[in-house]
Amino acid sequence: MSALPLMLFALAALAVAYRYYSAWIAAKVLVLDDARTTPAVRYDDGRDYHPTHKWVLFGHHFAAITGAGPLIGPVLAMQFGYLPGYLWILVGVCLGGAVHDLVILAASIRRDGKSLAEIARSELSPVSGAITSFAILFIVVIALAGLGLAVVNALFESAWGTFTIAMSIPLAFAMGIYMYRIRVGDVRTASIAGVLGLLGAVVLGEKVAASSLAPWFSLSKDGITYAIAAYGFVASVLPVWLLLCPRDYLSSYMKLGTIAALVVGVLVVNPELHAPAVSEFAAGGGPIVPGKLFPFVFITIACGAISGFHSLVASGTTPKMIKAESHARPIAYGSMLLEGLVGITALIAAACLHPGDYYAINVATENFTKMGLSMVNLPTFETEIGEAIAGRPGGAVSLAVGMAQIFAGLPGMSSLLGYWYHFAIMFEALFILTTIDTGTRVARFLVQEFLGRAHPKLGQVDWMPGTVLATGLVVAGWSYFILTGNISTIWPMFGIANQLLAAVALCVGTTVIVNSGRARYAWVTLLPFAFVATTTLTAGWQAATRKFLPMASFQGYLNAGLIFLMMVAVAVVSGETAIRLFRATLGRTAGPRPAPGP
Repeated sequence: MSALPLMLFALAALAVAYRYYSAWIAAKVLVLDDARTTPAVRYDDGRDYHPTHKWVLFGHHFAAITGAGPLIGPVLAMQFGYLPGYLWILVGVCLGGAVHDLVILAASIRRDGKSLAEIARSELSPVSGAITSFAILFIVVIALAGLGLAVVNALFESAWGTFTIAMSIPLAFAMGIYMYRIRVGDVRTASIAGVLGLLGAVVLGEKVAASSLAPWFSLSKDGITYAIAAYGFVASVLPVWLLLCPRDYLSSYMKLGTIAALVVGVLVVNPELHAPAVSEFAAGGGPIVPGKLFPFVFITIACGAISGFHSLVASGTTPKMIKAESHARPIAYGSMLLEGLVGITALIAAACLHPGDYYAINVATENFTKMGLSMVNLPTFETEIGEAIAGRPGGAVSLAVGMAQIFAGLPGMSSLLGYWYHFAIMFEALFILTTIDTGTRVARFLVQEFLGRAHPKLGQVDWMPGTVLATGLVVAGWSYFILTGNISTIWPMFGIANQLLAAVALCVGTTVIVNSGRARYAWVTLLPFAFVATTTLTAGWQAATRKFLPMASFQGYLNAGLIFLMMVAVAVVSGETAIRLFRATLGRTAGPRPAPGP
């Protein structure tokens, strides 16, 4: 089968969902009204609260929510075949993920930009607020470990790739100094220079890899891990304008531009899909993702279909910057649909690989030899790319090969496979590093909030010793999971934690709808919650009891214990939500109403 029908159907489905379903939710369920003043206008201080142009904020929001999850998850789920992942992304993003993002953003706008934990505390109880805070910290740490591991497996012993990514850091520094100190507000010039600089680093990387400088950039897995940890620490401590914001500008342009080019590439090249629609591993026994298609495809593909991580952004910076309530629809629902498109393009790129090539990359060499499969194009790819790419699990490398194969199929591009591969690696790493620096900073704020209860000084985000201590704890946490785990242990934990946080957010969203007097529309969030909770709790139980506890080691017990804690947290929040629904059904007071409407 060719990729064109899948891409055309996906584009049509996403367009229909945005045009009709999101419009109905905005008008009937949330009753978005531009006559209401948003927190950005009401509390405009030029720092945290600031009215922002709709499409500028769209770019910020999209860059913040779209990490490497929608790129890596669909590639790993290709073990089950392309059809299950394709259907889950389309159905999940239209009826679950985009609804989740829109409802939480609307709820935060109506509550002065409050965070998800604060909304849970006011709409449910202080217990639910504390549980939500724990869930957020857990998901951030595990997410950073899973995404960091993907970078490690892509860049170890790769001087070309490591050099390219390393150069993005001084480029970001230069952009920040130029935009905020030399030519204040000159975003266009800085962005053009940054993009051109990144493309130049991709080209120059080939020369560096063949020079005497290569050993300096050819690092081991542990070396890459420590380098990423150092970057995450520094990025979290430095002022946001110096490194974090410039990287957001760079990643936004690269993300949107590359995805648009990849969609066009699929439509023009119309590549053949070599992966099966449903593989023999749907019944279990796969070498990449442990377990059967149900429930593990639904946690392997988290971001791209529905992601609890998005609730942090939808109740974080975005509600403090939105100028009008009606902007929530394109910013929240529209951005999530675009992330779903990212997942579809990643899935198609991976499905273009022959199964032998796909498993040769994503399975350790000794295990691949036992599968009885033969590599088809991989030896040729390795020759053209100039480095070994077999035995690099994690999804990032196989996705880069699939993307490079599509781009190389364009007219006049067949001889540039090596450059396209390293461009794709750079593109993926920008996704991941954006999540790492932002996620580390978010987790640092949470840790400082907890530490502040023990000593008030530690809770002050502008006190450097407290900032350094909290950042060190966060970085040590996710680095530990990278150093001691692998993609088969970390990614299921990430998927489970992420989806359980989505379940918590959907519970909060359901309660907000009920408390606003619109209990008849509660099914909008209740149905996605029921599906996500069922699949994720099942996956959590199976992963803990069949994967981690049988390891009979500290790491196994730790992983299982953390999963059980998350499951209990979801059960508590779900119970409180059920009580609210029961009271609403009986016509009783559903609870506090801090603001009219959701």
